[in-house]
Amino acid sequence: MRITYATLSADNADLNAAYDAAVSQVRGDLGEAVRPVVGGVARDTEGSWREDSPVDTSLTVALVGRSTEDDLDDAVTSARSAQREWSRTPWQERLDVLLRAAEAISGDVTRLAALLAFETGKTRLEALGEVEEAAEFFRYYGRMMAEHDGFIIPLSRLSTHEENRSVLRPVGVWGVIAPFNYPMALTTGPTAAALLAGNTVVIKPSDRGAAMARELVSVLHAAGVPGGAVHLLPGGDAVGAALVSHPGVDGLTFTGSHAVGMRILRGFSRAYAKPTICEMGGKNPTIVSATADVEVAARGVSRSAFGFSGQKCSACSRVLVDGTVHDAFLEHLVEATASLVVGDPFALPTFTGPIIDDRALERFDRVSAQAADEGEVLLGGGLLREGPLAAGRYVEPTIATMPRSSMLWKDELFLPFLLVDRVTDVAEALRLANETDFGLTAGFFGAEVDEFLDGIEAGCVYVNRATGATTGAWPDIQSFGGWKGSGTTGRGGGGPHYLQQYLREQSHTIVRPE
Repeated sequence: MRITYATLSADNADLNAAYDAAVSQVRGDLGEAVRPVVGGVARDTEGSWREDSPVDTSLTVALVGRSTEDDLDDAVTSARSAQREWSRTPWQERLDVLLRAAEAISGDVTRLAALLAFETGKTRLEALGEVEEAAEFFRYYGRMMAEHDGFIIPLSRLSTHEENRSVLRPVGVWGVIAPFNYPMALTTGPTAAALLAGNTVVIKPSDRGAAMARELVSVLHAAGVPGGAVHLLPGGDAVGAALVSHPGVDGLTFTGSHAVGMRILRGFSRAYAKPTICEMGGKNPTIVSATADVEVAARGVSRSAFGFSGQKCSACSRVLVDGTVHDAFLEHLVEATASLVVGDPFALPTFTGPIIDDRALERFDRVSAQAADEGEVLLGGGLLREGPLAAGRYVEPTIATMPRSSMLWKDELFLPFLLVDRVTDVAEALRLANETDFGLTAGFFGAEVDEFLDGIEAGCVYVNRATGATTGAWPDIQSFGGWKGSGTTGRGGGGPHYLQQYLREQSHTIVRPE
């Protein structure tokens, strides 16, 4: 059974039994340290931060060490030293090593998914899907490298004695700053591309994703990636800022908020432009036209808005509905959302679990109060603080209406919070959908497919998709990247144009003696 983000159920008794056993095992192993790993060696730290579980805050997922400036300097120096040999390793051999890592991840999928669930609160389908996606990144980018024969392309020549070719070569030392919401997949994706391309990598994970980064680095080293080729530096925003400003880092991938991404984009390059891939947020719309199947649309919107409690940069956060079907759609949407099970992410019936931290709880409380004050809360809006959920950070999936002047229509909230409004037609819906600095994902339900595709300003779009109106991208199935303020390169992760960003072109002209 292949699990992706579009999988609707875990109908596999053996897989579920293995996952449940892994949950019990991992629960007993929680609390291990996440330390800096430099040159393949874990380092002691003077202090650490307790990473609790959003499922139950009394559980300690990991003790996350604080990397120092010396750790960073040593990691970059080691990565610089190892990069020449790693880049000179034939790409076929690098690929063999990374495919071993992929197989190790897939072979350990239930344990890794269980740890991921404790760390982020993901349900089993979301957690299993993310771990498998991480493995798939290695395989897919490997196929891209093989299909292009290492990106060595013969060019035309002016004489029989002249040989010309275009060669894509690695950049050098690559930094990866990863987010909390996909700590395995969105650490692995850029790391896999960078390593396959011949770069060496310094990873700075989210504090609420550090345990998964530790597991990834361990897998890579065990598979045969040299200790100097990949390093781990946990430890908060200060470490990320130091990585961005370090002169020895040649390229960088950041996944996170628009505000931070733009600061990185402006600050990373100094003496000369450096490749900077910033994969940022979204305020993702879904348009429901008069020709839509409103029941299908409601299912797709509900899944996208409230899966992983809206903590996806691709989550649907606003819906623009033709007035002729608005009431019927809203009735189906409220019904579909009310039926979602919010609770223990390890339980099979659960659709969505907790939100990540106390700051998210405070933001949800504030936003829900604002919606009640300025608009109308149609469903949800409350914190779930009683019974077995009291130990974690659980909230109700929330549907509201607000004046379009409200900043809640503009700001990315990263919460299970959805706004709905009526429009007169698809043209008005497109205008409103595009009135944002973001352009990550978008969804559409109806028959006016060409009008939507021609007019929408987003990098990843879905039409009439009940399994997820704006969410669910998978390597080699949907390229995932944003336009406008959602991304800096216009090339989507898991797509055919992504790997080349970790390489730079060199033109070779060689004249052979007669």
